[in-house]
Amino acid sequence: MAYRIPLGVVRRSFLFATTSLSAFLVFAGPAQAQTGAGGTVAEEEQEIIVTATKREQTLLEVPFSINAQTEEDIRRSGAMTIEDLSRNVAGLAVQNLGPGQSQVSVRGVSAGQVVRDQPGVKEQVGVYLDESVISLSLFTPDLDLFDLNRVETLRGPQGTLFGSGSVGGTIRYITNQPSLDRVEASFEANANLVDGDSLGGHLKGMVNGPIGENLAVRAVAYSTRYGGFVNARQEGGGVDEDVNTGQRTGGRLALLFEPSAGIRITPRVVYQVTEAQGFNRQEVYNLFANPFTTTRPAVTFDEREQFLLLPERFRDRTFLADLTASADLGPVVLTSVTSWIDRSILVSRDASALSGSVSVDLGFPTAAVSLPSNLRDNTELEQFTQEIRLSSGGTGPFQWVLGGFYSSIDRQYDQRLPTPGYDAATDATLGAGTAVSVRNGFPADSPYNSSLPYDITQKAVFGEATYDFGRFELTAGGRYYDFKEERSFRSGGLFANGDNRTDETSSSGFTPRVLLNFEASEDIRINLQASKGFRLGGVNDPLNLPLCSPEDETIFGGFQDYDDETLWNYEAGVKGDFGPISFNVAGFYTDISNLQVTLDAGSCSSRIVFNVPEAHTMGVEVELSARPVRGLDVSLIASLLEAEFDSTVLSGAGDVIGGIEEGNRLPSVPKFQMAASSTYSFPLDESGTEGFVSGSFQHVGSRYTQPSDQVDNPRTFRSGLPFGGATGAEATIVDLKLPAYELINISAGVEWDNGTSITAYVHNLLDENPLLSFDRERGGRARLGFNIGQPRTYGVTLRKTF
Repeated sequence: MAYRIPLGVVRRSFLFATTSLSAFLVFAGPAQAQTGAGGTVAEEEQEIIVTATKREQTLLEVPFSINAQTEEDIRRSGAMTIEDLSRNVAGLAVQNLGPGQSQVSVRGVSAGQVVRDQPGVKEQVGVYLDESVISLSLFTPDLDLFDLNRVETLRGPQGTLFGSGSVGGTIRYITNQPSLDRVEASFEANANLVDGDSLGGHLKGMVNGPIGENLAVRAVAYSTRYGGFVNARQEGGGVDEDVNTGQRTGGRLALLFEPSAGIRITPRVVYQVTEAQGFNRQEVYNLFANPFTTTRPAVTFDEREQFLLLPERFRDRTFLADLTASADLGPVVLTSVTSWIDRSILVSRDASALSGSVSVDLGFPTAAVSLPSNLRDNTELEQFTQEIRLSSGGTGPFQWVLGGFYSSIDRQYDQRLPTPGYDAATDATLGAGTAVSVRNGFPADSPYNSSLPYDITQKAVFGEATYDFGRFELTAGGRYYDFKEERSFRSGGLFANGDNRTDETSSSGFTPRVLLNFEASEDIRINLQASKGFRLGGVNDPLNLPLCSPEDETIFGGFQDYDDETLWNYEAGVKGDFGPISFNVAGFYTDISNLQVTLDAGSCSSRIVFNVPEAHTMGVEVELSARPVRGLDVSLIASLLEAEFDSTVLSGAGDVIGGIEEGNRLPSVPKFQMAASSTYSFPLDESGTEGFVSGSFQHVGSRYTQPSDQVDNPRTFRSGLPFGGATGAEATIVDLKLPAYELINISAGVEWDNGTSITAYVHNLLDENPLLSFDRERGGRARLGFNIGQPRTYGVTLRKTF
């Protein structure tokens, strides 16, 4: 039975948290230092400035729940990716599906696992690099965090100012900008040891300086090697160690040109290549490696092991060119943001078990079943966006922004399954000429092929206005959007339908937002919000009917289009900033309509997106940071969440489809998540040299990868494939509830007053093996496993600023 948190409990928890914090703050004493929730404490008063509302504000002034991880926060925590950051942000969850393939959700708004062969699914959390949108469903770039000013997490729908894809929230990577008034540089070197035997590390550098009176340049370069920790068993009994090593190399080059006062022009280019030689997959069962075979070696997998006939690879090449220009015209400020993205993504996987499972069904001989098969997913993306906005100048009580947005996306997605020798095996088993007859113009020896060109355009106008009445501010805004998508689909090969089709979808709508921000005192703000978010719909790919069982074809064959997803978010929050103590507490309820949920289509090796009529999330999130004594910084973040379906989706036979039943949990989201950290700094001499020690504890609650995983769990999988001496009736029992896990990180270091620092650290001190998502191939008939997190890692980092 699904556990349900009554709304009354949420309300009482929210009131208790805010009342307790407020009572505590009364006795906190006078301010000694300043911090923002998610920010760092400095000896002298300083405030974190964010631009979540398209204008500069302090965290306290922003009229909704926001977290800002500063450059110092990122350095001290040792965060390398958005997944690392998420553990220190209340309400933010990341589902790791491999290098560069993380899915982000905020406040439980989650559709389940989206994998590399679902190019039409839209993102639920918008991601921006400064002013440029870089979201791409599963493949949002895994950006390097070096030389960032901060990372902002805007919780709740942000469609008014940030558009589609921000239905759950928005994440903004804010870089340090070129500066005209100083020359500066920084350097960072790291060496680390992963799982005791795989060496990683990085080199990163930045330089900034003026070029004349009106021009400045800032250049960043970095190169990182990721140590591997997954071993691959090979045919013949060998083991290939640390197959998931990888590297990320790239840089940013930005110019600032100020031809006259009030005019700023900032062109920039960003280039990054991320590669991995394998994936963080730990297998439980593989058609070619399992405990049940007798005519081939039986295999029982240990932790962090998989089986491969072919090496795997991931590569993401990203190029971004953007230009941000602003002109302060006195009563108004004109801003233009133009961006161009060119990306090429390859996911190359060993699909031998998948192809082999189909070959067993078709009656192929053992030699043909064992043919190595390489599934290659290629994505080519070109994206142009243009935003122009006018905003109020000055500091009067009435502030406003009005803008227009346009985007054009050309996305080519191709899937190929090169399997040398497969056509000969096909003709020998099914009759001469069979392989040629099903090709549909695609290459030989590739039993599945598809090509999907997308042409997506979106236009929008938006506006938001705030009036300050003195003790309270009222904000109201909205966005009108118009969207059109045209997609062709062509497939061929023995496993395909031979499709040739073109589909068009379009939608338009309006998303409003109203916020009230009340100044209870100089240091406390109370805010209320009602806002609407949206995510664009699309078209499912046709099922791979030759692979489907008759039952799966009946259940999943009727779902083609899926509608826009919309939600209403109702929120109440309180923020306080008392110098040595700051906090941010929010309670929320989200009512979701037509939630887009992704499920495996049984044995079809296809995935389908459904619309679930009604769902909801509700909960409480708390962030607290404090300096109880000089030199000691402590922080605590926590979120308590209920995310459930409020509707049941039935098949034509009246059966519940894929666990989509009223009261069941939404996938991939923990009910409870928390992190506590502490850093103590102390002087080592009178010249300003300081030492520090730091530790953090992070807890992530249990989750399910897909909605169906909470039904009939633990689940018994039977391949039904007589191969290798196994009958196919043998049972593999898997608990699909991803267990809660805890991570402990510790570090210590020295910081000199000349800008040099050295830090030694241990991440995942207790060597936890977190199960991050469940991986299944062809409904589990071909392969079963889990994507896993990084094991214990020792490292040392040297930094120098000039």
